[in-house]
Amino acid sequence: MTATAPGSGPITPTAVDLPSGRAAAVPTPVPGDPALARLSLNQATVKYWNLVQAVDGCLRAGLPAIGVWREPVAEMGLAEAARLVRRSGLRVSSYCRAGFLTRPDRAEALEDNRRAIDEAAELGAPCLVMVVGGLPEGERDLAAVRERMVEVLAELVPYALERGVRLALEPLHPMFCADRAVLSTLGQALDIAERFDAEAVGVVVDAYHVWWDPQVYAQIARAGAGGRIASFQACDWELPIPSDALLGRGMVGDGHADVRGLREAVDAAGYTGDIEVEIFNERVWSADGDEVIATVARRHVQYVL
Repeated sequence: MTATAPGSGPITPTAVDLPSGRAAAVPTPVPGDPALARLSLNQATVKYWNLVQAVDGCLRAGLPAIGVWREPVAEMGLAEAARLVRRSGLRVSSYCRAGFLTRPDRAEALEDNRRAIDEAAELGAPCLVMVVGGLPEGERDLAAVRERMVEVLAELVPYALERGVRLALEPLHPMFCADRAVLSTLGQALDIAERFDAEAVGVVVDAYHVWWDPQVYAQIARAGAGGRIASFQACDWELPIPSDALLGRGMVGDGHADVRGLREAVDAAGYTGDIEVEIFNERVWSADGDEVIATVARRHVQYVL
């Protein structure tokens, strides 16, 4: 059963939903197609599906992996969610998300993140995506806030290591610096990650957030040399930017990011993990979930591989 929600209707699974001037859509890969071997559906891409629906959708489409979010896990219950994922045979490519280490109440930040680490370990997730947090109300000193964030991160590292969960720092586009992430470039994330062992702290290379950075390819190579790439996330940068900037992610091929170039760079840097498609977009969320996954798979073949 698929999930829908009010919105602009389903995205068309044919060439008509491709941007003007692009090539016609490729056929949808079928289960067992080697092209799907590294493709993971981040659960946020089918926001209106619960975890059971998302797992079933991946299995129907032949996707081997899923990126799981905390809220649907809490809704189902951690133990049942872990049993579901194990029974499905899907890999968990990442667990989203923790962080917000810059919040004024440090004890609260530590407690919430330790709980997230425990959840990631129970689900068998290799990494916990960390959106580190923005500027607390009234703060202006970015450098000082970043250093306080690192202090909280340092308290979490031994806990994560004990549970076999890698903390994956995700730099966000600079427009999110004030409210979501005081890490805006891959280089900044690596400067912090490299203070810790590579098995403890890595980085997320998210095409939406890093495509614009003139240093991104050099920093991907740096991340690979240090064994720091914990996750690669694929989506596109659409225009116009919506009023809620978080919802500007598009299907790969619908925007301006060189997602294939970034994928080739992380591969060249030694990354062999899953390619996780994470899209926040009301048009995508409102579409039929199975059609969304089919479009994800086609675009993966056409614009990522």
